[in-house]
Amino acid sequence: MAEVLQLLISGVAQGMIYALIAFGYNMTFSTSKTINFSLGNLLMTGGVVGLLVYMNTKTGEPNGNSFFVALVAVVIVCSVLGALVYKVAVEPSVKRGSDFAWVLATLAFGIIVKNAVEQLWSTDDFRFSSPLGSEPLRIAGAGIFPQEILIIIVSILIVTAVELFRRKSILGKAIQAVSEDKMTAGLMGINQNFVILFSFMLSTAIAGVAGVLIAPLTFVSATMGTVLGVKAYGAAIIGGLESGFGMLAGGLLLGLSESLTARYISTGYKDTPGFVILILIILFKPSGLFGKKAIKKV
Repeated sequence: MAEVLQLLISGVAQGMIYALIAFGYNMTFSTSKTINFSLGNLLMTGGVVGLLVYMNTKTGEPNGNSFFVALVAVVIVCSVLGALVYKVAVEPSVKRGSDFAWVLATLAFGIIVKNAVEQLWSTDDFRFSSPLGSEPLRIAGAGIFPQEILIIIVSILIVTAVELFRRKSILGKAIQAVSEDKMTAGLMGINQNFVILFSFMLSTAIAGVAGVLIAPLTFVSATMGTVLGVKAYGAAIIGGLESGFGMLAGGLLLGLSESLTARYISTGYKDTPGFVILILIILFKPSGLFGKKAIKKV
């Protein structure tokens, strides 16, 4: 029982990281019908910025700065990068009416960020100490890392806050209006360009926070976001790109399948069940578990 609880907590924590990145895909897709494929590398940027602010890389210990200060720095840097990726990679492609140029442009932006980190910082792996310590907590006999609990709590708070923001605030309602019908939103006087820009900034800020949260469970490196970004996109497809709840469901499904497969089958096959689910979803429910079927008017 203790082992199952431990696996479930670990799987949920990993799944919530996927869900946060997938949530970023959801926000930009709902407003602009584009996806920021650089999110994985911007997550990495969050991990690197957090490390530089919070840790002494020479000693491998915290440098005395508050973890909260590191989070604020990550949000600021990643928000700026989110604005930049929209202005230089997405907006020009959309204005030219290209359906696919933004895909390559956002991928290229992510590669540029990764190469810049490698050249200006390091290609090595660095340890990131959890602000809650590294000693596991004993819960019903299971050893649970405090960082895993922190990931779950913070992720739930972020998702809840964003959903409340969308439903209750004026800007949030503007985002909802743009996602529902751009033409009508424009006629209502909503600045679509600003709404889309804000959605990119918010999505990259969340991805950066995800990078800081996952860093203590892995290592911080220039390559840490590549696989996470791909898996999170799979989670978004599984859940349904236009469904906020679907991002959570897809992320949790992927995270739990990895955790259970690694323990009861083999770590070499831990990625297999999630991608099998992804293929089945694409074949039998292309809009995702909670997505809406697109209807084109002709």
